[in-house]
Amino acid sequence: MKGPIQSVEITYLIHATEDQQKVEGAIARVLAIKARPVVERLEGHFGNEILSERLHLIGEEANLAFQGIVARLPKDLKAGLLANIGAFLDEHSTFFLRLDKQQLVAGTLALGSADSVRLKVKPRLFLLKEGSAEFYARLIGGA
Repeated sequence: MKGPIQSVEITYLIHATEDQQKVEGAIARVLAIKARPVVERLEGHFGNEILSERLHLIGEEANLAFQGIVARLPKDLKAGLLANIGAFLDEHSTFFLRLDKQQLVAGTLALGSADSVRLKVKPRLFLLKEGSAEFYARLIGGA
């Protein structure tokens, strides 16, 4: 049986002052991801190089990544997500989470907004027997 998650998309920026291998390695390690990101080179306002990186996981890899992320969430963060689950969902039952990139590089998970690692999680829609909030609450609370 396939898992409940259809896909997980992970996007983040790496600025010229950051070590690309260190950031990529930390994301792969903490989020338990083996895939290599697709890298797009951008230019900042002052001509500095910015790398836009994207990982698109599907199937079992997406399910394992989501389970790994949920398992590593600190209890207080998990409780906050469960208490406000609707704030992390859109009208298409997609779950969005922004993790602080610097904390992630340090090995911990914390919510972030300014310099974040963005996760976009899509469910297998046919498994949404309950509402999307209840679906994700069950997946996050049950781990």
